Amino acid sequence: MTGETTRRLRFEDRSFMVVVAIVTLLFGWLISSYFGAILWGLVAAILFEPATQRLAVRLNGRKGLAAMLMLLMIIALIVLPALFLGSSLVQEAASLYERIRTGQIDIPAMINHLRDALPVGVRRFIDRQGLTDFDNVRRMLGSGVASGLQNVASSAIVVGQGAISFIAALGVMLYLTFFLLRDGRRYGELVRSALPLRSATRDRLIDHFLVVVRATMKGTVVVALVQGLLGGLIFWALGIEGALLWGTLMGFLSLLPAVGTGIVWVPVAIYLLVSGDWIKGAIMIFCGVFVIGLVDNLLRPILVGRDTRMPDFVVLIATLAGLEMAGLTGFIIGPVIAALFIAVWNMVIEQRAPAMAEIATTTPEDDELKR
Repeated sequence: MTGETTRRLRFEDRSFMVVVAIVTLLFGWLISSYFGAILWGLVAAILFEPATQRLAVRLNGRKGLAAMLMLLMIIALIVLPALFLGSSLVQEAASLYERIRTGQIDIPAMINHLRDALPVGVRRFIDRQGLTDFDNVRRMLGSGVASGLQNVASSAIVVGQGAISFIAALGVMLYLTFFLLRDGRRYGELVRSALPLRSATRDRLIDHFLVVVRATMKGTVVVALVQGLLGGLIFWALGIEGALLWGTLMGFLSLLPAVGTGIVWVPVAIYLLVSGDWIKGAIMIFCGVFVIGLVDNLLRPILVGRDTRMPDFVVLIATLAGLEMAGLTGFIIGPVIAALFIAVWNMVIEQRAPAMAEIATTTPEDDELKR
């Protein structure tokens, strides 16, 4: 083979890779409007694929039937309860907003009551610091809470107007989930063979990606569900308005390490104590610390495991950045990208370790001998 022929073949190969990149980008742009549905379908398939394979073995290898049964279970246990929760949440937010608008729930009066209940020394300290503009605080908090509840309540109108898009996205997610549950391993092997990486590096990276997705979902969704449920039940038992709304909010905030659900229950506990309801305040603090708080400390290490455990500050930054970048799906994207970032650099360190060890053990005499 002449040099000219070799150069021509290399040019053709590079041109083909450019075509592949352009077509791939175009396809990504084409399906971008269904990115969330595709992501959730992929995540659902990754989570439930092992169970589907075990079910297929019991059904004498009928993968289609096993995938259909698993999809029906996902709809019954996850999709329908999520739709019911969303509908109930919107109704409760609308009800709370209406009660605030009509004055049945008077937030400025509650703040006045809170100020009057403060000890004299605390009030004098507030006065000395110049923090006496309670009228402005009342207006800001009242309008802020009302505006937030109005946004949640108005989402019912938005969902109603975009019902066709929502149904289409849900259909895409479920349709994709079925095929990935049935043929996921075959598609996975195609992806493995197409990646231009060394087989050992490629397999390790893909396996780590699957482990991270499963661990992230188990360690976030399960903990969020448990903490949100416990928080809502505690609020309901204590007779606090909007237990479903606050429980759902605590479930979402539990995605944030360190602070998490305390953003909701700590101010409520302080208000109960300052307003003189010592028993409810003490119960709230006890349940917040020893019930809601311990769920994260006990469940998350069990569900996530040590291999995929990331520093809390990395999880916090990645989750917040993911939520800002991609909305609700960001709580998956953020931690997964962060975990893959750490995994990739750990692989770089491991690959360079033998060379660095050789450099560290080389003496100046060895360098002179080599020369």
